[in-house]
Amino acid sequence: MPEGLEAEIFARAARAVVGRRVASIVVDPLCGDRDQLGMLVGAKVTRVRRHGKHVLVDTTKGALGMHFGMTGRLIVDGAAAIEKLEYGARRDDPAWDRLIVRFDDGEMRVSDPRRFSRHRIDPVLDLGVDLLAPVGEIAAALDGVARRRGPVKGVLLDQRVIAGLGNLCVDEVLFHAGVDPSTPMREVADRDALAEVIGEMMPSMLTAGGSHTGDTGPGHREGDGRCALDGTPLVRSTVAGRATVSCPMHQR
Repeated sequence: MPEGLEAEIFARAARAVVGRRVASIVVDPLCGDRDQLGMLVGAKVTRVRRHGKHVLVDTTKGALGMHFGMTGRLIVDGAAAIEKLEYGARRDDPAWDRLIVRFDDGEMRVSDPRRFSRHRIDPVLDLGVDLLAPVGEIAAALDGVARRRGPVKGVLLDQRVIAGLGNLCVDEVLFHAGVDPSTPMREVADRDALAEVIGEMMPSMLTAGGSHTGDTGPGHREGDGRCALDGTPLVRSTVAGRATVSCPMHQR
């Protein structure tokens, strides 16, 4: 967290600042370059867009790129786009403000207790197709990595393949696709079906509130979680270096 779905929620909230002029910028030196970001003072916001986990605020002097790390949240005009992250802090402390953009009317800030967020001007993003892209584009991206030997989970986590998928979303996709996360990518027979699941699950989870809302989400990752489809106890393992939850019965 935040994954691409949370970044989409942040981007939608940030669109409230389109048309405003930047009056000042304050940034934590561990999260961004003050002099570089200061170049945006006086600029007018023209558009807000998102790709993967990155939110980009286009202005007349360049694009402000925001990446929220694991624990960053966006607050616009005093209202949090997401009140609390599933694995983040449960309160809003001014000491955690890592980026504050003040406009001629209102402000936008990033609260991040762990200083993982990063903010820069005109970032070069080496990213694959977006997680909310049309199914055909996602299928084409998967076809492009069809011969990889590594586990399918690791491939789906690769931001150069599908940008925005994080650990929770990948586990959820593989759960509903019936694919074991450790299956080598080259052995995934029906990549089109996998793309279809991504195309169905991502908008659904976005509508439900984000990457934590699925059948393998936080409430199922600890304790005695059971498969919502067949009642089998879920298995917890490490795949591609990440904590993984899957069903040993229907994920093959």
